[in-house]
Amino acid sequence: MTERPPQRTPNRQLAALIAEAGFSNAGLARRVDQLGLEHGLDLRYDKTSVTRWLRGQQPRGTTPALIAEVFTRRLGRRLTAQDLGLDACAPVYAGLEFAAGPEEAVDIVSGLWRKDSGSHAELRKIAFTPAGLVVPSRDWLIGRADDRVARGAPPPVNGARVPAQGRAAVPRQRQTDRGPGQRVTTGDIAALRSVGELFRTLDHAYGGGHARQALVRYLEHETEPMLRGTYGEATGRRLFAAAADLTRLAGWTSFDIAAHGLAQRYFVQALRLAQAAGDRPYGSYVLVTMSRQAIHLGHGREAVQLARVAQQGVGSAAPAVVQALLHSVEARGHGVLGEVRACTASLVRAERAMEAARPGDELPHWARFFDEAQLADEFAHCHRDLQQYRAAAQHAERSLQLRSPGYARSRLFCRVVLATARLGLGELDQACSLGAEAAQQATEMRSARALEYVRDFEKRLEPYRDASAVRTYRDRVAALG
Repeated sequence: MTERPPQRTPNRQLAALIAEAGFSNAGLARRVDQLGLEHGLDLRYDKTSVTRWLRGQQPRGTTPALIAEVFTRRLGRRLTAQDLGLDACAPVYAGLEFAAGPEEAVDIVSGLWRKDSGSHAELRKIAFTPAGLVVPSRDWLIGRADDRVARGAPPPVNGARVPAQGRAAVPRQRQTDRGPGQRVTTGDIAALRSVGELFRTLDHAYGGGHARQALVRYLEHETEPMLRGTYGEATGRRLFAAAADLTRLAGWTSFDIAAHGLAQRYFVQALRLAQAAGDRPYGSYVLVTMSRQAIHLGHGREAVQLARVAQQGVGSAAPAVVQALLHSVEARGHGVLGEVRACTASLVRAERAMEAARPGDELPHWARFFDEAQLADEFAHCHRDLQQYRAAAQHAERSLQLRSPGYARSRLFCRVVLATARLGLGELDQACSLGAEAAQQATEMRSARALEYVRDFEKRLEPYRDASAVRTYRDRVAALG
């Protein structure tokens, strides 16, 4: 790696942290190299490199951020490049920070929105980082809601709120300072919620790529000015909750177009906004969303850990349907790992929780999708991963019977699972017919995940490539153009 010319001032901040962490120079270099490999970087630092840093030389590129992350993991608190006496850069970890307070949380997430809404194509190429899940999930689990999120309003005096002066409405434009801006109303928050429902419906039916960019621009041009506006405690909590929901959705749509590193950053920031909102159950939902991404990418161990943190964080007071959701996602992680007993145990817990639910139970809006159709879908995926194909087929068929047509992408996924199960049972004609239907549907969506499901099925067809049914399947798919 090319370094900048040496500086004369020794880096005492870095020296103090090396001593606190108990690193040798060679040990620190080795850890930086290992972290670089997670991002596809061949760094090859050694103890001499660390000696140069201690003498004041500044490493280039993303290395300062990598060094800071090494210390963050070791010492259990978030450290930045500046904390180490190193120059700031555009780090690979930008967006994975779990902010210390609500103001910092707004700064981080709004910076992410602005970069994503511009012509920053490199953002969508950032790699998913399994190690980047550890600190945010831990900080969420041991953290609590911020003491104060109100902005531009005086604190209470003797238990009463003193009216703020000069709260005239301002034009709806992005605020560039931290002073009081627009006054946020319940109508503003209702609008955020409505927009979320609109984009969610589009995502379910047409895939994450259909309107993702419009959602990101809405976050930048509408949500950020509200977060930088004027609001009291109660309104602020609701505002942060709505912003968390939209941010998670931006991450979900990014995940669906295979922008996995970007999606991971959105999920981390949604988790932090949920903490500011004081909405512990929603934080658990963000964690299981992160778990689903880890499952999709084959990181079963991390997926299980995230689902368990979600369960621990929300406790036994959550509605039965939410409990079922959390246990079913843990089961999916065990399924990816091939852990039959653990997967079965989690599925049993999910099923029992679902049976305990009552039609009149009040559910948070984000949990209403989790019904008998979704539970059957989770069972089908688990049995497929465990190569229990008869059970997978039974649950997939049940899910397809129950699932609303509006969940087109979920139906496509389930149809591919059913096709895979039929293939595993030796029913090649039926498997190919189901797979061709799914391939047709995938062409009508903007969803990388849908295409990946179809490609996975096609790989499973390879041993049967000379069969008549497979040749017919290929002809049908080729005709889709």
